[in-house]
Amino acid sequence: QVQLVESGGGLVQPGGSLRLSCAASKRNILSISSMGWYRQAPGKQRELVAAITSQMTTTYADSVKGRFTISRDYAMNAVYLQMNSLKSEDTAVYYCNTDAILMTGQRSTYWGQGTQVTVSS
Repeated sequence: QVQLVESGGGLVQPGGSLRLSCAASKRNILSISSMGWYRQAPGKQRELVAAITSQMTTTYADSVKGRFTISRDYAMNAVYLQMNSLKSEDTAVYYCNTDAILMTGQRSTYWGQGTQVTVSS
């Protein structure tokens, strides 16, 4: 199985910045095809925020384009989300995910525990 460790969440004022980090355990991992970030606000469905593939193709939700940037560190099996010009509507629990192939040949999607991001004055 794959473990995803997230960090960087917290409380920030509107207009501020925050950087989220997520590292996948290298135990039993053969390769990672993609990594991304999702978020879920109270009373709302989980939505894709940003994703990045092994070919470095990126995808962003329309609501965060121009403000958020996703990047990968191949050596560390890590993904980062730089969030700038934060708005109150960005408040949510952010979840890291990865599509990984294990040493056993199994390919599955794994999720982090989630990190709270609160944007408030």
